[in-house]
Amino acid sequence: MTLNHLNLTVNNVTDAAHFFQTYLGFTAANDHQPNDAMAILIGPDGFLLVLMHNRFNDKGNSTYPDAFHIGFYLPDQAAVHHIWQQLHDGGIALTETPRRIRKTFGFYFQYDNILIEITTPGKD
Repeated sequence: MTLNHLNLTVNNVTDAAHFFQTYLGFTAANDHQPNDAMAILIGPDGFLLVLMHNRFNDKGNSTYPDAFHIGFYLPDQAAVHHIWQQLHDGGIALTETPRRIRKTFGFYFQYDNILIEITTPGKD
């Protein structure tokens, strides 16, 4: 079995699509250009990420559980520092700098209503 995609709800699909494309290497799927309702993005490894406006949450739940997050794994600490610097220079709110996290090295930050983790093995 293969995971097909991850669907995240966001407050502003256009801004979120721009964020994932600019900072995390996603591109728009060939058959779908992002709009204010939905974006289908492809990650550098071929993973599909679907962003939908939170107005589609029929029951009004537009928050994630406290422990929910998405994590991105990078090849080394230099790559983690590079992403952190790009985010920082781009005006993305960062409340911490890269550090040891259990057996990895990285950082967490909030974007829209999503907690994002950027890490690498802590061997460096």
